[in-house]
Amino acid sequence: MIMTAEWGEITAKEIIKPLNGELISGTEGSVLTGASTDSRKIEAGNLFLALKGERYDGHDFVQQAIEQGASGVVIEKGWKKDISANNKAAIIEVQDTLKALGDLAGWWRHEHDVLVAAITGSSGKTTAKEMTANILGLGARTIKNEGNLNNLIGLPQTLLRLGRKERRAVLEMGMNRPGEIGRLTEIADPDIGLITNVASVHLEGVGGIMGVARAKAELLERISDKSRVILYGDDDLLMKEALRFKREIITYGLGPGNEIRADKIKSLGWEGISFDLKYHRESATIRLKVPGRQNLFNALAAASIALCVEESIEHIVAGLGSFEGIRGRFMPFSLPDDIILVDDTYNSNPYSLRAALDSIKEIAGGDRRLIVGLGEMMELGEETARSHLEAGDMVAESGASYLFAMGDHACEVVKGALEKGLPPERAVEVKSHQDMARKIGEVVIKGDIILLKGSRKMGLEKVFQSLKERRLGDAV
Repeated sequence: MIMTAEWGEITAKEIIKPLNGELISGTEGSVLTGASTDSRKIEAGNLFLALKGERYDGHDFVQQAIEQGASGVVIEKGWKKDISANNKAAIIEVQDTLKALGDLAGWWRHEHDVLVAAITGSSGKTTAKEMTANILGLGARTIKNEGNLNNLIGLPQTLLRLGRKERRAVLEMGMNRPGEIGRLTEIADPDIGLITNVASVHLEGVGGIMGVARAKAELLERISDKSRVILYGDDDLLMKEALRFKREIITYGLGPGNEIRADKIKSLGWEGISFDLKYHRESATIRLKVPGRQNLFNALAAASIALCVEESIEHIVAGLGSFEGIRGRFMPFSLPDDIILVDDTYNSNPYSLRAALDSIKEIAGGDRRLIVGLGEMMELGEETARSHLEAGDMVAESGASYLFAMGDHACEVVKGALEKGLPPERAVEVKSHQDMARKIGEVVIKGDIILLKGSRKMGLEKVFQSLKERRLGDAV
């Protein structure tokens, strides 16, 4: 394949058609050195796309971008503000700058000889993405979404980083409402698409668990017939939804019907987990440094993609074996007095909470006390109150000794725990991060496990940092 698009060589003229735009001022010969949606990060020669958000309008910063050296600007029709008469930047007008960003990224993706793997699902997708990139990066130069840039802005930005040296891209695809996974699939045009699971996440935007299933299945609906599809085969709802599309599917999981399975699973405590990866008649022993049953499934997802790429088994073993986890995602830290502090503060939903509690029970058994600090779970719509009651229920049933809950629905969490028998003095609503850290500090004793988990907006990493600094612990 001949690659024609390279930043520093491409001109405004060459991107007008992919943008479905019109040059209204400036010169079409302007050379572009990159693309950005943030006027604060514009570098000389960049293309600035003026996006509109709920709390901002990129058009307000067009002049600033030009003054900082932008060679091109993409604006929406109807924007009337004057631009400096000394402007030499190419001004390209489009109907919708967000759509134009996606269209440009989709075109850019096809201008490069790259294999694209896309991962979506209710939980596990970020870790599965990181594990997959760890493996594929051993075989060829690979890019991935940085952090959690998995939406209609972040995913295109990732694709627009492609250059002539990259041969693989691992893309996480997230959603808050129907249509987003479909559009992301259209932009990325993945060669391999994987869905990790369907669970009660982002219910507010899709209207219930069936809405989540339909939203995730947009990948199946929009992915090319030539592409390969991988699903978590033990998820009955996901598999049922997939039947509507009547296409060949590769499955992974623990059940005997899955093509890619885990066998001889052994917990290594907080030091990780080992298992035999089974694929048809092939087998390899995998040793993960990260604990938790959820990471077993993430590793199977990553291995499934790698096998479809025909990556060597040696790279799969090495890539998974070198993965050291992601801060805020079930990451254990060892503190003095044999205390384990589990940082799971990045996000929370009923599915991932149960997975975290089950993993701790599997790792620690009943030999240690468990203290749980929970933050509110967001975007659950009409299921919010019930889900928080169930969260308290889950914590009490896990055998936890203490529960401290924070957020607008902390009262439901506490109520659920009390109904399952946790004493009132051990199921407590707290008002702040400082209050939670203080109360946990008052009850913790030698050998305890502390789990901190909450949705991103709750900021429970502040509690984690306070406890960690107080105990001067180091990573396990």
